[in-house]
Amino acid sequence: MISRSSKLIGISCCRKLFGVFGMLNHAASDTYVRAVDLVIGGVPVLIPANGDRSHVDTLLDRLDGLILTGSRSNVAAVFYGGPPQPPDDAPEDPERDRVTLPLVRGAAARGLPVLAICRGLQELNVALGGTLHQRLQDLPGRIDHSTPMQPHAPVRTGKAHHVTLRSGGRLARIVESNLLSVNSLHNQGIDRLAPGLLVEARATDGTIEAVTGTGPGYLVGVQWHPEYDFEHDAASRRIFESFGAAVNKAV
Repeated sequence: MISRSSKLIGISCCRKLFGVFGMLNHAASDTYVRAVDLVIGGVPVLIPANGDRSHVDTLLDRLDGLILTGSRSNVAAVFYGGPPQPPDDAPEDPERDRVTLPLVRGAAARGLPVLAICRGLQELNVALGGTLHQRLQDLPGRIDHSTPMQPHAPVRTGKAHHVTLRSGGRLARIVESNLLSVNSLHNQGIDRLAPGLLVEARATDGTIEAVTGTGPGYLVGVQWHPEYDFEHDAASRRIFESFGAAVNKAV
Protein backbone atom coordinates (compact mmCIF):
# COMPACT_ATOMS: atom_id res chain seq x y z
CA MET A 1 0.00 0.00 0.00
CA ILE A 2 1.44 3.38 -0.97
CA SER A 3 1.31 6.29 1.43
CA ARG A 4 -1.64 8.64 1.05
CA SER A 5 -0.96 12.33 0.44
CA SER A 6 -3.33 15.27 0.80
CA LYS A 7 -3.10 16.13 -2.90
CA LEU A 8 -6.51 16.54 -4.54
CA ILE A 9 -6.77 15.01 -8.01
CA GLY A 10 -9.71 16.16 -10.11
CA ILE A 11 -11.32 13.50 -12.33
CA SER A 12 -13.72 14.76 -15.00
CA CYS A 13 -17.17 13.17 -15.12
CA CYS A 14 -19.70 12.66 -17.92
CA ARG A 15 -23.47 12.96 -17.91
CA LYS A 16 -24.93 9.46 -18.24
CA LEU A 17 -28.31 7.84 -17.79
CA PHE A 18 -28.44 4.99 -15.28
CA GLY A 19 -31.03 2.63 -13.83
CA VAL A 20 -34.38 1.37 -15.02
CA PHE A 21 -35.77 4.92 -15.11
CA GLY A 22 -32.82 6.41 -16.98
CA MET A 23 -31.97 8.96 -14.31
CA LEU A 24 -29.22 11.45 -15.12
CA ASN A 25 -25.96 10.84 -13.25
CA HIS A 26 -22.47 12.30 -13.25
CA ALA A 27 -19.99 9.45 -13.62
CA ALA A 28 -16.38 8.47 -14.17
CA SER A 29 -14.95 4.98 -14.50
CA ASP A 30 -13.56 3.32 -11.38
CA THR A 31 -10.32 2.73 -13.31
CA TYR A 32 -9.32 6.39 -12.87
CA VAL A 33 -10.13 6.35 -9.17
CA ARG A 34 -8.04 3.19 -8.77
CA ALA A 35 -5.10 4.80 -10.57
CA VAL A 36 -5.23 7.76 -8.17
CA ASP A 37 -5.57 5.42 -5.18
CA LEU A 38 -2.97 2.83 -6.17
CA VAL A 39 -0.33 4.80 -8.09
CA ILE A 40 -0.60 8.52 -7.34
CA GLY A 41 -1.68 8.19 -3.73
CA GLY A 42 -3.76 11.36 -3.79
CA VAL A 43 -7.40 12.01 -3.02
CA PRO A 44 -9.70 11.51 -6.04
CA VAL A 45 -12.27 14.27 -6.54
CA LEU A 46 -15.01 13.70 -9.12
CA ILE A 47 -15.85 16.84 -11.10
CA PRO A 48 -19.49 16.95 -12.23
CA ALA A 49 -20.37 17.83 -15.81
CA ASN A 50 -22.61 20.68 -14.72
CA GLY A 51 -21.82 23.08 -17.53
CA ASP A 52 -21.93 26.81 -16.86
CA ARG A 53 -22.90 26.16 -13.23
CA SER A 54 -19.41 24.82 -12.54
CA HIS A 55 -17.13 26.98 -10.42
CA VAL A 56 -13.98 26.52 -12.50
CA ASP A 57 -11.82 29.01 -10.59
CA THR A 58 -12.77 27.41 -7.27
CA LEU A 59 -11.80 24.00 -8.61
CA LEU A 60 -8.48 25.31 -9.90
CA ASP A 61 -7.78 26.97 -6.52
CA ARG A 62 -8.31 23.66 -4.71
CA LEU A 63 -7.00 20.98 -7.07
CA ASP A 64 -3.38 19.79 -7.21
CA GLY A 65 -3.79 17.88 -10.48
CA LEU A 66 -6.37 17.16 -13.17
CA ILE A 67 -7.20 13.95 -15.04
CA LEU A 68 -9.37 14.37 -18.15
CA THR A 69 -11.07 11.04 -18.66
CA GLY A 70 -12.09 9.06 -21.69
CA SER A 71 -15.75 8.67 -22.59
CA ARG A 72 -18.07 7.27 -25.22
CA SER A 73 -19.29 10.81 -25.86
CA ASN A 74 -17.61 13.11 -28.40
CA VAL A 75 -16.45 16.68 -27.93
CA ALA A 76 -19.28 18.82 -29.31
CA ALA A 77 -18.47 20.10 -32.79
CA VAL A 78 -19.64 23.62 -31.94
CA PHE A 79 -16.56 24.11 -29.75
CA TYR A 80 -14.07 23.65 -32.60
CA GLY A 81 -16.10 24.81 -35.59
CA GLY A 82 -16.78 21.35 -36.98
CA PRO A 83 -19.84 20.32 -39.01
CA PRO A 84 -22.89 18.96 -37.18
CA GLN A 85 -22.31 15.44 -35.98
CA PRO A 86 -24.23 12.64 -37.75
CA PRO A 87 -27.15 11.48 -35.58
CA ASP A 88 -25.96 7.86 -35.51
CA ASP A 89 -22.53 8.78 -34.06
CA ALA A 90 -21.61 8.64 -30.38
CA PRO A 91 -23.48 11.29 -28.37
CA GLU A 92 -22.05 14.69 -27.58
CA ASP A 93 -21.83 15.96 -23.99
CA PRO A 94 -21.64 19.78 -24.23
CA GLU A 95 -22.25 20.20 -20.49
CA ARG A 96 -19.02 18.31 -19.86
CA ASP A 97 -17.25 20.40 -22.49
CA ARG A 98 -18.38 23.62 -20.77
CA VAL A 99 -16.56 22.42 -17.66
CA THR A 100 -13.47 20.74 -19.05
CA LEU A 101 -12.50 23.24 -21.75
CA PRO A 102 -12.17 26.22 -19.37
CA LEU A 103 -10.58 23.89 -16.80
CA VAL A 104 -7.86 22.99 -19.31
CA ARG A 105 -7.19 26.62 -20.20
CA GLY A 106 -7.05 27.60 -16.53
CA ALA A 107 -4.86 24.66 -15.57
CA ALA A 108 -2.42 25.40 -18.41
CA ALA A 109 -2.22 29.05 -17.38
CA ARG A 110 -1.53 28.13 -13.74
CA GLY A 111 0.88 25.28 -14.45
CA LEU A 112 -1.45 22.75 -12.81
CA PRO A 113 -0.42 19.20 -13.81
CA VAL A 114 -2.83 17.74 -16.40
CA LEU A 115 -3.08 14.16 -17.68
CA ALA A 116 -5.52 13.92 -20.60
CA ILE A 117 -6.75 10.49 -21.72
CA CYS A 118 -8.62 9.64 -24.95
CA ARG A 119 -11.54 12.12 -25.02
CA GLY A 120 -9.42 14.15 -22.64
CA LEU A 121 -6.69 14.45 -25.29
CA GLN A 122 -9.29 15.77 -27.71
CA GLU A 123 -10.57 18.25 -25.10
CA LEU A 124 -7.02 19.40 -24.47
CA ASN A 125 -6.48 20.08 -28.16
CA VAL A 126 -9.81 21.89 -28.61
CA ALA A 127 -9.42 23.95 -25.43
CA LEU A 128 -6.08 25.31 -26.63
CA GLY A 129 -7.30 26.15 -30.15
CA GLY A 130 -7.01 22.95 -32.20
CA THR A 131 -9.60 21.00 -34.20
CA LEU A 132 -10.71 17.38 -34.51
CA HIS A 133 -11.48 14.80 -37.15
CA GLN A 134 -14.95 13.50 -36.26
CA ARG A 135 -14.60 10.00 -37.77
CA LEU A 136 -11.07 8.77 -38.35
CA GLN A 137 -12.35 5.58 -39.98
CA ASP A 138 -13.83 7.62 -42.84
CA LEU A 139 -10.49 9.19 -43.79
CA PRO A 140 -8.45 7.62 -46.64
CA GLY A 141 -5.55 5.52 -45.39
CA ARG A 142 -6.65 5.50 -41.74
CA ILE A 143 -7.25 2.38 -39.70
CA ASP A 144 -10.42 1.93 -37.67
CA HIS A 145 -9.60 3.27 -34.21
CA SER A 146 -13.09 2.77 -32.80
CA THR A 147 -14.11 0.64 -29.84
CA PRO A 148 -14.39 -3.08 -30.69
CA MET A 149 -18.01 -4.15 -30.17
CA GLN A 150 -16.88 -7.02 -28.00
CA PRO A 151 -18.45 -7.79 -24.60
CA HIS A 152 -15.31 -9.57 -23.36
CA ALA A 153 -13.41 -6.74 -21.65
CA PRO A 154 -9.85 -8.09 -22.13
CA VAL A 155 -10.46 -8.18 -25.88
CA ARG A 156 -12.28 -4.85 -26.00
CA THR A 157 -9.57 -3.00 -24.07
CA GLY A 158 -6.57 -5.04 -25.21
CA LYS A 159 -3.70 -3.86 -27.36
CA ALA A 160 -4.89 -2.89 -30.84
CA HIS A 161 -1.99 -1.26 -32.69
CA HIS A 162 1.49 0.21 -32.29
CA VAL A 163 2.45 3.83 -31.77
CA THR A 164 5.87 5.29 -32.49
CA LEU A 165 7.11 7.85 -30.00
CA ARG A 166 9.28 10.87 -30.75
CA SER A 167 12.83 9.72 -30.11
CA GLY A 168 14.22 11.47 -27.05
CA GLY A 169 10.85 13.16 -26.43
CA ARG A 170 9.25 13.69 -23.08
CA LEU A 171 6.81 10.80 -23.34
CA ALA A 172 9.46 8.42 -24.64
CA ARG A 173 11.53 9.23 -21.56
CA ILE A 174 8.52 8.68 -19.31
CA VAL A 175 7.61 5.23 -20.69
CA GLU A 176 11.26 4.32 -21.43
CA SER A 177 10.52 3.22 -25.00
CA ASN A 178 10.17 4.57 -28.53
CA LEU A 179 7.50 2.01 -29.50
CA LEU A 180 4.37 0.94 -27.64
CA SER A 181 1.41 -1.33 -28.22
CA VAL A 182 -1.77 0.46 -27.16
CA ASN A 183 -5.51 -0.08 -26.98
CA SER A 184 -7.82 1.93 -29.24
CA LEU A 185 -11.36 3.04 -28.35
CA HIS A 186 -12.08 6.29 -30.19
CA ASN A 187 -13.68 7.73 -33.30
CA GLN A 188 -12.43 11.30 -33.05
CA GLY A 189 -8.81 12.35 -33.33
CA ILE A 190 -6.66 15.45 -33.62
CA ASP A 191 -6.86 17.29 -36.94
CA ARG A 192 -5.15 20.67 -36.50
CA LEU A 193 -2.80 20.60 -33.53
CA ALA A 194 -3.33 23.40 -31.02
CA PRO A 195 -0.62 26.01 -30.45
CA GLY A 196 1.51 25.12 -27.46
CA LEU A 197 1.27 21.36 -28.00
CA LEU A 198 3.95 19.05 -29.37
CA VAL A 199 3.29 15.68 -31.04
CA GLU A 200 4.86 12.89 -29.00
CA ALA A 201 3.47 9.78 -30.71
CA ARG A 202 1.70 8.67 -33.89
CA ALA A 203 -0.09 5.51 -34.94
CA THR A 204 0.98 3.56 -38.00
CA ASP A 205 -1.55 5.51 -40.11
CA GLY A 206 -0.22 8.90 -38.98
CA THR A 207 -2.93 9.62 -36.40
CA ILE A 208 -1.63 11.74 -33.52
CA GLU A 209 -1.67 9.50 -30.45
CA ALA A 210 0.07 11.61 -27.80
CA VAL A 211 1.03 15.22 -27.11
CA THR A 212 2.79 17.26 -24.48
CA GLY A 213 2.79 20.95 -23.71
CA THR A 214 5.71 23.05 -24.85
CA GLY A 215 5.80 24.97 -21.55
CA PRO A 216 7.56 23.99 -18.32
CA GLY A 217 4.53 22.44 -16.58
CA TYR A 218 3.21 18.86 -16.80
CA LEU A 219 0.74 18.70 -19.68
CA VAL A 220 0.47 15.22 -21.20
CA GLY A 221 -2.24 13.74 -23.40
CA VAL A 222 -2.54 10.20 -24.73
CA GLN A 223 -5.19 8.86 -27.11
CA TRP A 224 -5.16 5.39 -25.56
CA HIS A 225 -6.29 4.23 -22.10
CA PRO A 226 -3.42 3.51 -19.66
CA GLU A 227 -5.93 3.31 -16.80
CA TYR A 228 -7.13 -0.08 -18.09
CA ASP A 229 -3.86 -1.92 -17.57
CA PHE A 230 -1.59 0.12 -15.27
CA GLU A 231 -1.57 -2.73 -12.75
CA HIS A 232 0.30 -5.05 -15.13
CA ASP A 233 1.65 -2.85 -17.96
CA ALA A 234 4.85 -1.01 -17.08
CA ALA A 235 4.47 1.81 -19.62
CA SER A 236 0.90 2.56 -18.49
CA ARG A 237 1.98 2.65 -14.87
CA ARG A 238 4.89 4.98 -15.65
CA ILE A 239 2.48 7.50 -17.19
CA PHE A 240 0.52 7.71 -13.93
CA GLU A 241 3.73 7.70 -11.88
CA SER A 242 5.08 10.66 -13.85
CA PHE A 243 1.82 12.55 -13.35
CA GLY A 244 1.91 11.75 -9.64
CA ALA A 245 5.50 12.95 -9.38
CA ALA A 246 4.50 16.26 -11.02
CA VAL A 247 1.54 16.65 -8.66
CA ASN A 248 3.64 15.98 -5.57
CA LYS A 249 6.41 18.31 -6.75
CA ALA A 250 4.07 21.20 -7.55
CA VAL A 251 3.99 24.01 -5.01
